[in-house]
Amino acid sequence: MFDNVIPLLPEIGISIVQTFLMVGIAIGAALLLGTPLGILLFLTSKGQLLERPILFRIISSVVNIVRSFPFLILLVALIPLTRVLIGTTIGPVAAAVPLSIAAIPYFARLVEQSLREVSRGVIEAAVAMGASTYQIIWKVLIVEARSGLTLGLTVLVVSFLSYSAMAGVVGGGGIGDLAIRFGYYRFQTDVMVVTVLLLVALVQIIQFTGNRLAHYLDKR
Repeated sequence: MFDNVIPLLPEIGISIVQTFLMVGIAIGAALLLGTPLGILLFLTSKGQLLERPILFRIISSVVNIVRSFPFLILLVALIPLTRVLIGTTIGPVAAAVPLSIAAIPYFARLVEQSLREVSRGVIEAAVAMGASTYQIIWKVLIVEARSGLTLGLTVLVVSFLSYSAMAGVVGGGGIGDLAIRFGYYRFQTDVMVVTVLLLVALVQIIQFTGNRLAHYLDKR
């Protein structure tokens, strides 16, 4: 049944590495830029420490605009930017550019939602004790929301694992590219089945790990 798969085992291994590279770059960008963006969204919203209605609306609108793009359209629309930044539009590093741009606002919203679950009484207590905004962010908000942030990160990784498969449409490499080149164009159904099973297995492992870690970090 899997006669076409065995000769492709080295190719499958390379595709898995390419997928991890794409998703890893995107998740890194989301953590580095999406986390502070989400914190800023929370702090500038109504009733929070740095309430700035106009700034909040501007940032929120930009986040919503980027998130409203279907990923495949965003992937194609950012081809000129990818070419400028990377010098090519082919390969996992090139595909990581639109993935990163999509991941940053996506994770920012997840961060904002997690921070909104923190009890307002805890924040008010920290303010009453004279804690600075920096201390409130890192010693109160992040600590109290760490379980929710972990679950949010898990959702992000699972979602962008699926998004990375779409990168195969434009030659981005990875598991999706393998499925399209061999499973679709060459009608090798067994290759398509194996790639789907690989993605399912990866999602299960990531979700299980994220749930366990979030449960461990939840001290409530």
